[in-house]
Amino acid sequence: MKKALVASLLFSCLSFSSLAVQAAESMAPTALPAASQAEVAGVIDVNSADAATLQRELVGIGAVKAQAIVDYRQAHGAFQSVEELLEVKGIGVATLEKNRARLSVSP
Repeated sequence: MKKALVASLLFSCLSFSSLAVQAAESMAPTALPAASQAEVAGVIDVNSADAATLQRELVGIGAVKAQAIVDYRQAHGAFQSVEELLEVKGIGVATLEKNRARLSVSP
């Protein structure tokens, strides 16, 4: 009788600990790829971001404006400053100011 009781208690403890480990693993944050980590930080490099990233991460930038930024960069070379975005058709001062904190320019 004691062996059955001990075995039952041992089984219960092992089952519970297994469930606890599974629950903890499912709640643990997963590692993000390097590109996603930069996006989480909220800073977008306009000299390397693709149109999809620009559209997704910037306020007031849809697919057409995002592509215009990429096209301008390809035609004129890397942006020298964030303010140079004002040269892109469809990007005005208000749009630039809404996104200024999210933007960076790599050398």
